[in-house]
Amino acid sequence: MSRTWIQTAESVTPGHADKICDLISDAILDAILSQDNYARVSCEVMVTTGMVIVTGQITTKCYVDITAVVRKTIAAVGYCDPTTGFDHNSCAVVVMLEEQSSDVALGVDRKGAGDQGVCLGYATNEGKNLPMETHLMPVPAFLANRLAEKLTEARQSGQLASVYPDGKVQVSVRYKNDKPVALTHVIVSAHHLRDADLGKLRKDIKRLVIKPVLQPTGLLSKETKVMINPVGSFVEGGPRADSGLTGRKITVDCYGPACGHGGSAFSGKDPTKPDRSGSYGARWVAKNLVAAGLAQRCSVEVAYVIGLNQPICISVDSFGTGKLSDDKLTAIVHGEFDLSPAGIIECLNLRRPIYAQTAVFGHYGRTGDDFTWENLDMVATLKNYLKKPVCKRASQVTKAGKAKKGGK
Repeated sequence: MSRTWIQTAESVTPGHADKICDLISDAILDAILSQDNYARVSCEVMVTTGMVIVTGQITTKCYVDITAVVRKTIAAVGYCDPTTGFDHNSCAVVVMLEEQSSDVALGVDRKGAGDQGVCLGYATNEGKNLPMETHLMPVPAFLANRLAEKLTEARQSGQLASVYPDGKVQVSVRYKNDKPVALTHVIVSAHHLRDADLGKLRKDIKRLVIKPVLQPTGLLSKETKVMINPVGSFVEGGPRADSGLTGRKITVDCYGPACGHGGSAFSGKDPTKPDRSGSYGARWVAKNLVAAGLAQRCSVEVAYVIGLNQPICISVDSFGTGKLSDDKLTAIVHGEFDLSPAGIIECLNLRRPIYAQTAVFGHYGRTGDDFTWENLDMVATLKNYLKKPVCKRASQVTKAGKAKKGGK
């Protein structure tokens, strides 16, 4: 019996009020890590009309001009003209930072987790038959992020000269038998100059943004409903129209509605916080499991307790698509992956200033040497588990993993 449904995902551009906050938080993190790899950073930002507030806990041996980082980031986004409603030169910047709690620091000093939390990673091969690479991501979330990225590129290159930095996109995909078969709706809302020709703008966005991204998928058709600035004019945008907060786009940052979320934000947090490093580690595991053919899709859940140097729980859910049982897949993960906070930091090389680039267009499904959690470096090892006898090998690797971790 065939099953048909529609899944929708959204994304936003760097000029969106919430995304500016993510960008500033991660820009501050990068500025500190570039001088102090072992700094402890948990930085959050709020923006509103004419104001940026930076708060949180930071412990570091270096000095960073936080205000300068804030203004530079806002300018890079494109808010460098008062006519946009927000300007890097004229906005007020209020900095209210404290050192990390000594209680939290004690646990991290022992190579323990810097916080408690539940982290989820996800991967799916649903896009394998499409004529484009989707990097084992849910197709709606992947395409929404690519549209937001393309809209930003077209604005920055001057092709869309009347567009300001704020924007939102939304993509709806119809599935049949767990595979994407058509795009049903595509929505793009672009912040623009007051005197912009809306008719021309819509044509340009369709030509320069929507078609280049979506035509290669083979899912775009005459039946796809395309709406560009559906409410009409979008003159007031960014922090002038909405307040923004770090971590308010966590579903956009991850997999859209295709997968659950642990609930914690990533941006502004150094890798001792498992909210971030644990989620990256879980994605690394899930992607390698699917790429190795052990499942068509799976989620990996990892739970941490503050101060403990090992996760208290690791579980794999293959949604019935696994070549092995979920118990055996979980045993394999225990044996082959070090998902301790220190282990993830080392395996994925996370003590580097690599985070500002993650703050927009999604943390996953990205390419480049810095996105180490996207590496498929464990595929060859995992493929061995498709050979017989599976049960014996999974048992052996579980015992080996326990021995490696001191029998715990």
